[in-house]
Amino acid sequence: MGADNSEPEVSDSLKTFGAVLKALRDEGGLTQEQFAPRVRYSVTYVAKIEQGRRFPPKELVPRTEEVLGALAARVLGAAYRSLIRKAGLAAWFRPWAGIEEEAVSLYTYECRAIPGLLQPEPYIRTAFEQRLPPLSEEQIEKQVAARLERQRLLTERPNTAFSFVIEQALLERNMGGSDVTRCLLEHLLEQMDRRNVEIQVMPLRRETHAGIDGLMYLAETAHHEWLGYSEGQQSSVLITNPKDVSAMLQRYGKLRSQALGHEATMSLLKQMRGAL
Repeated sequence: MGADNSEPEVSDSLKTFGAVLKALRDEGGLTQEQFAPRVRYSVTYVAKIEQGRRFPPKELVPRTEEVLGALAARVLGAAYRSLIRKAGLAAWFRPWAGIEEEAVSLYTYECRAIPGLLQPEPYIRTAFEQRLPPLSEEQIEKQVAARLERQRLLTERPNTAFSFVIEQALLERNMGGSDVTRCLLEHLLEQMDRRNVEIQVMPLRRETHAGIDGLMYLAETAHHEWLGYSEGQQSSVLITNPKDVSAMLQRYGKLRSQALGHEATMSLLKQMRGAL
């Protein structure tokens, strides 16, 4: 899924994180001048984080533990996880990310890239490193962290049914090279061991194909209502009209019947891994 290419603005969430960091630092009896070198950042950098003007790097939490202890690190870690759930996601994707977190069923058909919930870290980094306009290292780190945090849904919501239909061409592309592709294949095989995750590959050659209208995302809410989502260049659309969502559900059901089943998908992934 997409990600925001801009520098983070001063926001309530960044200000809150900064306030938590300052409170923990004060509780530890340290000034910014004393704290900054101990966590291996400049005083100016720490000041900007506490002011909510800079997105905190992921290394800050473990470095804080070295200085302020485990309890402070747990508090700061909780604030960091809350911050990055949305901060590294594109503005047009955030509404859907919120729907994902409450859904009881999530269906995904992708023909552009491996679904974000299934991407291992090397694949995520490759995707962001290839972005145009180019991203800074800080932007890449922020967005990698956000995507990895979003993947916690797979473990945090064991009662949510996740279904993915992925085009075989995405696996054959070899994006990032053989090492990244091998990591991807192994990661997909690991995810298939989860009871609440179903992954199916759509074969390269298929005389009938219900996905010719493009990618689709579907979510069943806690009230058993269905919503749809589609995404394009720098934009997205949330689909709520019951008639339109019904059409997407029909297409997705057909896609599942056309794609390889569980055993055939596992066999293909293992075969592709062995060929690398």
